[in-house]
Amino acid sequence: MNVLGIDEAGRGPAIGPLVMCGVLIEEDKERELINIGVKDSKLLQPKIRSMLVKEIQKIAKSIHLQIILPEEIDAALNHPSNDLNKLELQKSVNIILESKPDKVIMDCPSPNTKSYKSSVESSLGKFKTKIVAEHKADFNYSVVGAASIIAKVTRDKMIDDLKKKHGVDFGSGYASD
Repeated sequence: MNVLGIDEAGRGPAIGPLVMCGVLIEEDKERELINIGVKDSKLLQPKIRSMLVKEIQKIAKSIHLQIILPEEIDAALNHPSNDLNKLELQKSVNIILESKPDKVIMDCPSPNTKSYKSSVESSLGKFKTKIVAEHKADFNYSVVGAASIIAKVTRDKMIDDLKKKHGVDFGSGYASD
């Protein structure tokens, strides 16, 4: 059985993109992710995250990224019927349809996991798969932790490129720093 973990990095920053990642593995590879130290990216130092990316790439059947630039976020949020959850849902559906997994485990951005799961299922059209949408899925499932790591490392590199381009160290791109 192929399992897809989906997570994001960069939700709600003042600068930079939202990066969504899906990591597709064979279900029996989950133990390998645990053994190499995969967990929620927020629990790992940047150097460890970067090292883990190469190991995750060896284990994964495929990795799917969705880079959502600030212009796309702004355009979506300026539409009256959209919000960040809907944008993230749309990008998750893209990742699912690209991956064609038997099962999806996703870190749910919405407070209503049941409704979010239902929205994902209805957005998939004819494609059917088992969906698990939970809060803290990046902490509870190593395949989602792997997606968290790749999304975070990808976003951090993009932020570093922006800092170099503009010659300003603005931190992580969040208003908090």
